[in-house]
Amino acid sequence: MPVRPRQENDGAGGGGSAGRLLLSDILCRLAGDAGRERISVRDLADALDDRALAALMFVFALPNIFPTPPGTSAVLGVPLVFLTAQLALGRRLWLPETLSRRSLPFHDFQTLILRVEPWLRRVESLLRPRASRLADPPMEYVAGLVCFLLSVILALPIPLGNIPPAIAICLLALGILEGDGCWVAAGFLAAAIAIAIVSGVFFAIFETSLLAGRWFF
Repeated sequence: MPVRPRQENDGAGGGGSAGRLLLSDILCRLAGDAGRERISVRDLADALDDRALAALMFVFALPNIFPTPPGTSAVLGVPLVFLTAQLALGRRLWLPETLSRRSLPFHDFQTLILRVEPWLRRVESLLRPRASRLADPPMEYVAGLVCFLLSVILALPIPLGNIPPAIAICLLALGILEGDGCWVAAGFLAAAIAIAIVSGVFFAIFETSLLAGRWFF
């Protein structure tokens, strides 16, 4: 089934500025280009243009929210560390060749977009420019630093430790992408919850290790 962007985007009801394509529109355009054999990170960056940094953060974080094979979070977490560090430092997007060449078969990319598009459309309808001080520098750099910490956690092999950080990164990335300070604030709250959950998991693992050590030694 082909994926088609909306014919018109006037920004009504939130979800972007007038005349500017939303993230879902851009992804659907790529997924509708049947002439491609693969979709690379460079293809995404070129299509997203000046919004590529926050958008790629969202794209790499999103799969971690859903059940994925073991090790997926580590594979997706490493590019996130690289991207979030650039946001924290206020840099424009730069991709090393090894990262920019990473790609998905076109059919797999199209299947993923078909699955995500309805959810992403609903989310975008709630996004709008507001409380801009939270979404603009210097708070944008603070959000980048928080996302950097979360992406390091995401890259670690922590049982069930990928979903909370991924949700927080997605919220922060979308808030920055559309200049929505309310979503950035929600992302900060989700980040605090994620760090608390992961800290609890670490503490439980540590306590279990101590008990096991006492039992065997």
